[in-house]
Amino acid sequence: MQFGRSYEEFEVGATYKHWPGKTVTEYDDHLFCLITMNHHPLHLDSHYAGETTQFGKNVVVGNYIYSLLLGMSVPDISGKAIANLEVESLKHVAPTFHGDTIYGETQVLDKWESKSKDDRGVVYVETLGYNQDGTVVCTFRRKVMVPKQNYLDARGGEQPGRPVPSEG
Repeated sequence: MQFGRSYEEFEVGATYKHWPGKTVTEYDDHLFCLITMNHHPLHLDSHYAGETTQFGKNVVVGNYIYSLLLGMSVPDISGKAIANLEVESLKHVAPTFHGDTIYGETQVLDKWESKSKDDRGVVYVETLGYNQDGTVVCTFRRKVMVPKQNYLDARGGEQPGRPVPSEG
């Protein structure tokens, strides 16, 4: 199974559909909120959300959805990355609720070779996250530095650093 891509494998205009999706549970949302110290009652207090907000129920914290989509994209986009350089934009387009299933896909908008090192390049991508109904909930654009094939070959190929089993 492929895990990330070299610079040469990215094509401008290509879209990678990340699989599988993830159903967001109340536990996922609350744990992420508590770990990150986001104690906003919209995310944690169902009575508050039900009685005082336009949504009538808890809304999943947006940074969890962003993080989920970023993680979903790793096998297709940044699994071989040297560095994530920039998140240019992040838009929360619609709310996500407990029980929604999130799917993601990433399109390659552009790519260019590094000006300082000839063994790498930058890919500019946009990730789109949507729920089970196809409603877009989150989009973000980012720039990722990825290795060229010669960088990977010099470091052990597809699985650099993997040890060889020995008996004994």
